[in-house]
Amino acid sequence: MAKRTIVNMPGDGIGKTVLPEAIRVLDAVGFDAEYVHADIGWEFWINEGNALPQRTIDLLAEYKIGLFGAITSKPKDQAAEELSPALRDKGLVYSSPIVGLRQHFDLDICIRPCRAFAGNPLNFIRRDGDGFVEPPVDSVIFRQNTEGLYGGVEWTDPPAEVRAALETHPKMARFKECAGEDLAVSTRIFTRRACRRICRAAFDYAKKFGYKSVTVCEKPNVIRETSGMMRAEAKTIAKDFPEIALWETNIDAQMMWLTKNPEDYGVLIAGNMFGDIISDGFAGLVGGLGFACSANIGDELAVFEPTHGSAPKYETLSPSIVNPIAMILSACMMLDHLGETDKSKRIRDAVAAVIAEGKVRCYDMKRMTGRQEVISQGAATTQQMTDAIIGKL
Repeated sequence: MAKRTIVNMPGDGIGKTVLPEAIRVLDAVGFDAEYVHADIGWEFWINEGNALPQRTIDLLAEYKIGLFGAITSKPKDQAAEELSPALRDKGLVYSSPIVGLRQHFDLDICIRPCRAFAGNPLNFIRRDGDGFVEPPVDSVIFRQNTEGLYGGVEWTDPPAEVRAALETHPKMARFKECAGEDLAVSTRIFTRRACRRICRAAFDYAKKFGYKSVTVCEKPNVIRETSGMMRAEAKTIAKDFPEIALWETNIDAQMMWLTKNPEDYGVLIAGNMFGDIISDGFAGLVGGLGFACSANIGDELAVFEPTHGSAPKYETLSPSIVNPIAMILSACMMLDHLGETDKSKRIRDAVAAVIAEGKVRCYDMKRMTGRQEVISQGAATTQQMTDAIIGKL
């Protein structure tokens, strides 16, 4: 009997391509696990009216660990148009299944490492006098995963009682004459408990892995209540870690500083939306979303996923051309979570060796446009990249 059971959720698009490649690497490194398939994604929305079926929730509740590929999400009107005719006009509303998973299981700690691999031709370089330097980017974003703008508390044409409550705030006076059907409201809700948990997790991580600073990246000068609460909790938690500097940046300024001094930033904390933005920004410095991994962690359950989307235009290409490294690194994060740190290090070292050697590169690493012809032009297939990594093991 396998030592562990992992819930395998390929999802949509290239998720179905890259997740099996990660499992190939896990098998090659000797990770003893059984994988049970779970349904999630767009086809289940179309055919069942639910992109996150209860049977998948039940599997995760039983086994506690999931590997997730990618999902397709579309705006409300497009989602409604693609729903099976038999399910239309029944009040069904699409919502992102990965957001649903995070909220259902309170996977409130999202960790997104953005570390540069030496030799990656996509790494950020900066002019230095008459030459160029490649700063050693090694940043880890702690994103609050369940609240904020992703909380889902929103309306178009708010109900009368909601509108009446909103209009008790003096700032709503300028919207008083706006017709309900012309008014859309999305809330940004923070709780002190969630702010405290993400800040504590970030400082604990910084201490464990030797980072010298933690940066809270919000916008408290404008979004005073919610960003202000995150900032206040970070300052409180920082008192328990006197050896770690607490820095503060505004999200807009931070995006500018990404290309000025990214090597100065270690661990960063942000709410849901700003965490999404800043992690993609840092990912762009270390090769893009083909190298961007993440963990969604709660008290009892964790799900690991690349941060790239489903890229449906690449799904049917044969052979596949997409870069599997983000998914493989997400599997490494799962191994770390399970205490299999020797195996995760071996895989990361193998990835690093392949990148440094430079003989096997997917189309994104060669700065090619994603088309089937890239294979004949020297780009590696998805499977060839995985084979090279396994070869280094």
